[in-house]
Amino acid sequence: MLDKEGIAKRIAKEIKDGYYVNLGIGIPTLVANYLPKNIDVVLQSENGLLGMGPFPFEGEEDADVINAGKQTITMLPGSAVFDSAMSFGMIRAKKVNLTILGAMEVSENGDIANWKIPGKMVKGMGGAMDLVASADNIIVAMQHVNKAGESKLLPNCTLPLTGVHCVKKIVTELAVLDVLPGGGFKLLERAPGVSVDEIIKATAGKLVIEGDVPEMIL
Repeated sequence: MLDKEGIAKRIAKEIKDGYYVNLGIGIPTLVANYLPKNIDVVLQSENGLLGMGPFPFEGEEDADVINAGKQTITMLPGSAVFDSAMSFGMIRAKKVNLTILGAMEVSENGDIANWKIPGKMVKGMGGAMDLVASADNIIVAMQHVNKAGESKLLPNCTLPLTGVHCVKKIVTELAVLDVLPGGGFKLLERAPGVSVDEIIKATAGKLVIEGDVPEMIL
């Protein structure tokens, strides 16, 4: 199985030269550590930054330079800072090529629930609502099962939805899966050392398997 770093490393392989990419909090922020060296990518932070750099070294943090998750970050040469209204204008105008989000649940129809567990105090869904409504390409980084061993890839989400019919690809500790236009999770790759049977047992939603499923290369 993959750890969080492994999930981020596999997702980084999906990023193409010239992309503008928004990274959600949690596992997605780790993707920045594994961007291919030979491509030019601009990271967008919804709180108002284009050209986000890596996390600073200890002692070099600037409390005024943060990402949407309130983590201190750095700015690359040529980066730009602006207000959140401009940032969300970019998002809603589909100027961001790829959005990478975490999730609590994803349905076989591509619905995503990633902002609220009933009974727990939350401030709101934040920018995720705009991101999933506007992005043409959404990749979810998540755990395949919860702490109780129950699948988080479901026929239908049980938690409040953030967006509907929007997720295109999912990378978990077990597998890489596409969400099919007609519904269902198509198994593309399995994590090193993980069998197809293990993925079948961990997936509650419709799972589509065609031929031999290769082991992912990290």
